[in-house]
Amino acid sequence: MTHILALDQGTTSSRAILFDGQMQVVAVAQQEFAQHFPASGWVEHVPDDLWQSTLESAHAVLTQAGLGARDVAAIGITNQRETTLVWDVETGQPIHNAIVWQDRRTADVCAALRTAGHEPMITARTGLLLDPYFSGTKLKWILDHVAGARARAKAGKLRFGTVDSYLIWKLTGGRSHLTDATNAARTLLYDIRKGRWSQTICDLLDIPVEMLPEVRDCASDFGVTDLLGAPVPILGVAGDQQAAAMGQACFRPGMMKSTYGTGCFALLNTGGTMVASQNRLLSTIACQLDGQVSYALEGSIFIAGAVVQWLRDGLGIIADAAEVQGLAMRADPAQDVTLVPAFTGLGAPYWRPDCRGAIYGLTRNSGPPELSRAALESVGFQTRDLLEAMQADWPVAARGADQTTLRVDGGMAASDWTMQFLADILGAPVDRPKVLETTALGVAWLAGMRAGVYPDQAEFAATWAAEARFTPTMAEPAREARYARWRAAVAATMSV
Repeated sequence: MTHILALDQGTTSSRAILFDGQMQVVAVAQQEFAQHFPASGWVEHVPDDLWQSTLESAHAVLTQAGLGARDVAAIGITNQRETTLVWDVETGQPIHNAIVWQDRRTADVCAALRTAGHEPMITARTGLLLDPYFSGTKLKWILDHVAGARARAKAGKLRFGTVDSYLIWKLTGGRSHLTDATNAARTLLYDIRKGRWSQTICDLLDIPVEMLPEVRDCASDFGVTDLLGAPVPILGVAGDQQAAAMGQACFRPGMMKSTYGTGCFALLNTGGTMVASQNRLLSTIACQLDGQVSYALEGSIFIAGAVVQWLRDGLGIIADAAEVQGLAMRADPAQDVTLVPAFTGLGAPYWRPDCRGAIYGLTRNSGPPELSRAALESVGFQTRDLLEAMQADWPVAARGADQTTLRVDGGMAASDWTMQFLADILGAPVDRPKVLETTALGVAWLAGMRAGVYPDQAEFAATWAAEARFTPTMAEPAREARYARWRAAVAATMSV
């Protein structure tokens, strides 16, 4: 039993990745599921789609590898964060569709709480801002809008969970109602300083604390599943971005990872110090092992890889995402086209959901190459916005390091041109790992370490290896001039 099964339940698909005893990928199975948009700004998933796609992927990956459950030492679960589910304790049936992290239906609730002066208290306890993004107001909405839900919750008949908790419940046949500290930290209900659910916030939102799961370390005993053909323990759980940081071995204070998918999520490990951001970043839990918490500053970019999708599907100037790098390389260096991809607003450190995208510096000679270059550059500029905010919140003296090296993953990390521009505009090295399945690897390591199959944290960190390192080649005056143009473009966009 030297294999580890990682279940990666994401926003558009569920994947199962099987790792061998050397933490190498043996097989991958994936199943997509439908997105539901019942009203403007609303995003839902059918809970059974999340469950069935996960279970079927798990069976498929074992079949693909020619292995059975008896070959699996442990399961690790990583998941889309903040997505909210409520189910009946006796039947296990959800009382409403899952409300997805992208959903904005509770914007008015958040605004009312902010107007009433509650945001400073909530931020001090949770490290989060009052935003519909997080689970707490989604849970309140379900209890407010499903007939009889709050009374049933107060009677102990309902359970709340993020996706990890729901999968654990289903995998264990309702025997385990558990979550880990990284997922709890994204609910808006968890006091990350004290390591417990906040009764004050639960009372404010009229949420019975009894319906919340027990919170455990990321590597812990989360129960046993019998659904794969033989009993297999669930020994590792982490939200997707924290799992990626662990897969990148970002365990030391000052280490930073950035995942470039549809959007971008950057985490800077701040060790045992919870840094209260003055720049509208989020303070969160990076990991909790053996009862010891490591914190992080987190910044979210709404549009990263999605800007390439826009070039393809919106403008139609490319047929395939792979074309964009070649176009960018052919751009006229004398043109200064800047794209601010605020298609769904600006994320951290601006938090301006009302902004919309804009393009600056167009000439009659501007065409697909210049737009492609501007699209890829926008990812680097936005990452620098995050890094500068993080460094302002947690100065070099506190980090004990002169320079941050950024470890990258996600689809856009495969583009050499984009990663080189990222290093140039940051003025810092960018490392791309050999193992690109960093999210699944992080949670597989948690489960494998707990099972005694994989090494401890120090030895695991020593095995991390870069496939490529990108070092800055742009002269500092050019770097600062480019970034100044970006900041001016953002300011103009926000002023409209």
